[in-house]
Amino acid sequence: MMGRPATRDEKQLAWALWALAFVALWWTESAVGFTRDESVYFAAAEGYAGWFRQLFHSPAKALTDAAIVRAWDYNHEHPALMKTLFGLSHLLFHDTLGWMRSATAFRLPAFALAALVPALSFLFGSALYGRTAGLFAALAFMLVPRQYFNAELACFDLPVAALWLLVVYCFWRALEDTRWGIACGVAFGLALAAKHNALFLPFVLTPFALWRAWTASEGEPQARGWLLRFVGLFTAVAVFYGLLVLSLGGGEGFQKKFLLLSPHTLLFVGLAAGGAWMLKGLEKVSAPVTRALVPVAAMAVLGPIIFYLHWPYLWHQPVDRTAWYLAFHAKHNHYAWFYLGTLLREPPFPLSYVLVKTALTVPTSLMAPMVTGFVALAARVVLGQWERTRAWVRPLTMAEALVGVNAVTSILIISHPQVPHFGGVKHWFPSMVFLGLLSGQAVSRGCAALVERLRGRWPSLPDASVAVAVFALLLTPALVYSARVFPYGTAAYSELAGGAPGAATLGMQRQFWSSHVTGVLPWINEHAKPGARLFLHEVHGGSFRDYQRNGMLRPDLRAVGSPFDADVVAYQYHQEFREYEFQTWQAFGTRTPATGLYLDETPQVVVYVRPESR
Repeated sequence: MMGRPATRDEKQLAWALWALAFVALWWTESAVGFTRDESVYFAAAEGYAGWFRQLFHSPAKALTDAAIVRAWDYNHEHPALMKTLFGLSHLLFHDTLGWMRSATAFRLPAFALAALVPALSFLFGSALYGRTAGLFAALAFMLVPRQYFNAELACFDLPVAALWLLVVYCFWRALEDTRWGIACGVAFGLALAAKHNALFLPFVLTPFALWRAWTASEGEPQARGWLLRFVGLFTAVAVFYGLLVLSLGGGEGFQKKFLLLSPHTLLFVGLAAGGAWMLKGLEKVSAPVTRALVPVAAMAVLGPIIFYLHWPYLWHQPVDRTAWYLAFHAKHNHYAWFYLGTLLREPPFPLSYVLVKTALTVPTSLMAPMVTGFVALAARVVLGQWERTRAWVRPLTMAEALVGVNAVTSILIISHPQVPHFGGVKHWFPSMVFLGLLSGQAVSRGCAALVERLRGRWPSLPDASVAVAVFALLLTPALVYSARVFPYGTAAYSELAGGAPGAATLGMQRQFWSSHVTGVLPWINEHAKPGARLFLHEVHGGSFRDYQRNGMLRPDLRAVGSPFDADVVAYQYHQEFREYEFQTWQAFGTRTPATGLYLDETPQVVVYVRPESR
């Protein structure tokens, strides 16, 4: 059923899943270290919160471009939604009320967004495949160690995955209720305001909207005419924008001429007004076609407006600064990355990277139903292409196609050999959400088949007892391993990889992002001499400050930038940074570590102490 609303029971269980995820993240976050990116976002968030204080006390001064740039220029390579929420949360819960330590107050909004994933997965999965499928998808997502680890951070990767899922859910609901089409536009604007991944959403969803509108307008000439005019309007605006770029001398000329009173703005206003007028006319002729097109118009109009309004940095120079932001991500830096014994430094990168990395990091008991669900869907698509095999499979519904396409979109984008490959698995989290839904469907169908077989022997066997047993069989190994590897999520490798030791043997990146230094901080606090000079390899200067600020590192310890200047070195094992360990041996005159963090006897962080500093 397209766009089926949730029942009251489903809504209540969705809220319970949200609360469970939120509380679990909040309860466990204090053990999680600060990644390099996270400390940058902490600093940016404080600056943004300071601007809101100024806005409250001196609004005229705060709204000047100079004041905005002073507060918002830091880390302007990313949109501001999440950092703004981090900053306001910190301002309220730490600075004003004093209820939480600094890091927890920053991270709280990230927990709230990440907890949407299990809640929405349950609602969407239940509507499409049944409650067993929805519940498995919801629970399984947070039991993947790397996904749970990223959910703990004041970063953007889990929030944008949650918002991506929200956009698709709203789009699907809009097919039966126009109000959800408007919500789809709002959700898309929020996703744009979270991270640039969301820019791909219109390209994913628009073909589905046009497909639905085209099929719904069959046999209705008036509705088909309005549909063609709607498509013509959007095509014409795109063509005119292209002509403006060419006639004004490329991107830079286009930017300089894009003013409040300019053809560029007129085209956008024309698109908004024309689209609204056409939808009004279409509504009188065909409600199904109207519902299919409302999300497209809402995303096209509300998305850019929300993106602009949410980010004060854009207010005075929206075009130039947006163009810089897009250009930054189009030419993102490449970071060295260890993969199957090869140090990847520059493209082209292996085409199989994303699939291999996913298989080696997702717990095998969760990977198996994920692959089963996706292969079953793909097989139906293939078999449905030939008349001879078409009768063997159920026809693919639009909702199933929607899930399948979103399950591969992020993976296909990151798999391109020219796209930077780093950050573990976080860049294709939006795909993992939908692969989770497919795994839920596979488990649900497996449970149904098992019940049918077992009822031959036990006729009164309840469905729930089989589902509980299957859930326990598949989820327990992931839960146990998640608990074992926590809080060192970037070192998590599946049974297929052989865990951390097997991944090291395979030549995989052992860990990254510097957060695992928390495993040796207690030892350093206890053994470092007063005022010791400390080189925490790969730890951002802001993270050093945050460890001291949150009571995780002694305040008398001083950060230095080289092993030669240090009394204590914590080297984070990276193949691309082995020279730092060699420098430490040279500077300290020893190759014997004092302590370290070892996962299943695999070195992750190794601590050296200068002999005269013992």
